[in-house]
Amino acid sequence: MIIRFVCKVTKYNWIIKVFFDDFSENMQFIQIKFRYLQKNSEHMKKPFILLTLVLSFLLTANAQEKKFSVYGVGFYNLENLFDTCHDAGKNDHEFLPDGSNHWNGLKYSHKLHNMARVLAEMGTDVLPNVGCAAIGVSEVENAKCLTDLCAQPELAARNFQFVHIEGPDKRGVDCALLYRPDLFQVRDIKLVPYVYELPADSGRATRGFFTVSGTLAGEHAAIIVNHLPSRFAGPYYRELGARQIKVVVDSLLKDDPNCKVFVMGDMNDDPTDKSMTEGLRGKAEIDDVAEGDMYNPWYNILAKQGTGTLRYNGAWNLFDQILMSHNLLNQNGKRDYSTMKFWKNQIFKRDYLFQTEGKYKQNPKRTHAGGVWLDGYSDHLPVVVYVVKQQ
Repeated sequence: MIIRFVCKVTKYNWIIKVFFDDFSENMQFIQIKFRYLQKNSEHMKKPFILLTLVLSFLLTANAQEKKFSVYGVGFYNLENLFDTCHDAGKNDHEFLPDGSNHWNGLKYSHKLHNMARVLAEMGTDVLPNVGCAAIGVSEVENAKCLTDLCAQPELAARNFQFVHIEGPDKRGVDCALLYRPDLFQVRDIKLVPYVYELPADSGRATRGFFTVSGTLAGEHAAIIVNHLPSRFAGPYYRELGARQIKVVVDSLLKDDPNCKVFVMGDMNDDPTDKSMTEGLRGKAEIDDVAEGDMYNPWYNILAKQGTGTLRYNGAWNLFDQILMSHNLLNQNGKRDYSTMKFWKNQIFKRDYLFQTEGKYKQNPKRTHAGGVWLDGYSDHLPVVVYVVKQQ
C-alpha cells in the first residue's frame, strides 16, 4: 500500500487527507475536515491530537508497506506498414513507388519513425521511461519491416525485439509481437490458421491467430494477436474467427490452468458485438466473469463513455481490444496480487495522433486520406492494459 499524506491549514479549516492507492480502479480517498467558527486556543488543541493519531497510523502502515511491479501490455494497428519492394505472390502493388500511393523511401522512413514514436510512448503514462513489456501489432507486411521498425532509435533504446510468422493474407499484412526481453521472455510461437467452413470458401486464406507463449512477471503468459476479417466480409466470418480463437484459449488453459492469457487485436467488431460477447465470451463486468469466460474491459468504455479507437462518419468504434482470462482478475472486492492481476486499461492518446483540421478533424491521423499523404500514424488508436504483481 502506498500512502500519501497531505495536511492543509486555512483560517477556518483543517483538512487532513490520506490517500490510499491500492491499485484499485479508482483511488480510495478519506477526507477528515474540521470547521472552526471561532479562532481560540481551546479549539486548536483538537486538530493537533487528531494529527498525532493520523501520523501514528501512517507510521504503522508504512512499516507494513508492500511493493508491487506493474507491466503494460498493448496493441496497435500500424495501418499498412509496407516496405517499398514487391513481395512475390502478394498484392502489395499500391505500396510500391509506381503504385497508387507512390510509396517511396521517404514515406517509408517517415512511417517507421511515426510508428516507433507511438510504440515507445505506449504505457509511459503509468510507466515513465519504461513503457510496455509487449505490444501486439497488425497490418505489417513482413519481417524486414519489423527489423527496420525495431531499429528505430525510440525502440532500439529499450531493446525491443519481435517475433513473427509470415501468414497467408493476399495483401501480405500480418500480425506480430514486439517485446522487451528484460520484461517478457518468449518461449514458443505459432500461427494457428483461420479455418473457413463453407464449401464456397475452400480456396480462401486469411490472417491466422498469432500465439506467443512466454514469461511475464515470472509467470506463464500467452498473447494471441489477431486481425479478424473486415467489416465488408460480414459478421459471420468474425464470429467464426472468434470461436476459433476461444478454442486456442481453452487449449492453453487446459495445458496450464495458471497460464495468463491475453487475446488482443483489431477485431473489426465492437465489444458489444456477438463475436466478442458470445464467440470469445467477453464479459463487461469483472464480477460476472465465470470460469471459461473472458473479461473485456473495453465494453463499458464504448457503451457508457461513447469513445473508441477509430472513427467513422463522426461515430466511434472500438475494434482494438485486449481481453483477459479469468485467472487475471480480482473479483468481489478481493485485492490479491500475489500472482499477476489486471489493474486498469486505457486507450492511448496523444494530440499528435489526431487530425486537427479539415473534413476529418478529431479523427485519428492516418498515413493517407483521400489519396493525399498526411505523414500521419494510423486510422486506429493504440490500447494498453496494465497488470500488477506483488514483489
